[in-house]
Amino acid sequence: MIKNMYKQLNLKFEKAVRLLAEHLPVCDENSRKFVLFHDMRVGVYLYEQGYSDDVVLAGLLHDAVEWSSLEKEQIEKEFGANVLKLILANTKDDSIKDAQQKTDELIQRCASAGQDALIIKTADILDSFKWYTSQDNKDQLEYCKRNAKAIIKFKPKQFDDVIFDKLEEWT
Repeated sequence: MIKNMYKQLNLKFEKAVRLLAEHLPVCDENSRKFVLFHDMRVGVYLYEQGYSDDVVLAGLLHDAVEWSSLEKEQIEKEFGANVLKLILANTKDDSIKDAQQKTDELIQRCASAGQDALIIKTADILDSFKWYTSQDNKDQLEYCKRNAKAIIKFKPKQFDDVIFDKLEEWT
């Protein structure tokens, strides 16, 4: 039974990677971050840590609405309403111009959507910390710190997962 569950998750994961590859813009050497590879690292991290199928798939697809031409309806049809809900919780509201307000609104929305949504955002920020540290990109590291501080500030006390402890190591 468990073997079949992993097989199903692997099939869905591969389907999601293929969709992302088809719908994300192509990066080049001047790209700030390679979105497909970043999304894959976030999804693989969540997979390897044993999170639920929906968390893994939403982690993999967390940038789909923001950066790709994938339609919300297609995501819901392929992966379900909960995966779409988690992705939408992790999608920035670009109508908010102030950087701190945009961050706070996003993190509060993730917290309101539940622990799974905030776990995905935390995995996203952990990967971004690692990438931008390797690139010595101070501006983007400040963005990561702003997100990390907001996660720690707005995380409900009952949200108890080791990933939040890992984030505190970066602040």
